[in-house]
Amino acid sequence: MAEPLVLLPDLMCDARLFGPQIADLSRDMAVMVAPLGGGERVEEVASGLLDVLPRRFALAGLGLGGVVAMELQRRAPDRVARMMLMNTSPLAETPQRAAEFDPLIIKARTGQMGAALKGLIPPDCLAPGPYRAEIQALLDDMAAGLGPDVFVRQVRLLQRRRDQQSSLRKIRVPVTVLCGGHDTLHPLKRQAFLAELIPNARLEQIDEAGHVPTLEAPDAVSDAIRAWMAEPMVLR
Repeated sequence: MAEPLVLLPDLMCDARLFGPQIADLSRDMAVMVAPLGGGERVEEVASGLLDVLPRRFALAGLGLGGVVAMELQRRAPDRVARMMLMNTSPLAETPQRAAEFDPLIIKARTGQMGAALKGLIPPDCLAPGPYRAEIQALLDDMAAGLGPDVFVRQVRLLQRRRDQQSSLRKIRVPVTVLCGGHDTLHPLKRQAFLAELIPNARLEQIDEAGHVPTLEAPDAVSDAIRAWMAEPMVLR
């Protein structure tokens, strides 16, 4: 039986971000979603997750979830059997970019969660289509449910994250970098750079999706996960 699949959500998202995949993939494999709480540094979050995750697992993360996934792989490479990174970045934030997050924290703390969220995940990073407004409403609802305290902690994670380029070059397990063709936050050029850092990584683009392909093109994401889970293990 394949190793259990651990899914890590993006900023201000809960398990509903992966709802279609959970419903589909759980027929064939064990699937769990791990929340990104437990600290204001990626290292703290990763340490807390390693205490509760299975001994060995497949790991897929979207956005901030991808950032945490890279740290988990850096800390415990023997426990991560394979990894999928969706619309994410291995780079640390520049001081200027990190400072630009502070006004969003103020908005979240003063009851403007919707505006704060759109400052991080703008609507134009979603693909055009009949369900775009519905997906945006779900993103807003997930953020509202998590609340401003979680928003602040997760923004701090971004502001303080480390550069992962050197650790990615050491990976020797199957890795797929999955990106949405309409994602303005992490366009194809940046995702290609990410894939090039990782030995033997596979780069796949879902043309009809943007920043949240799990909701925008759920069947394509499920198919990509199944193909990635079926790849033979790479010998260390």
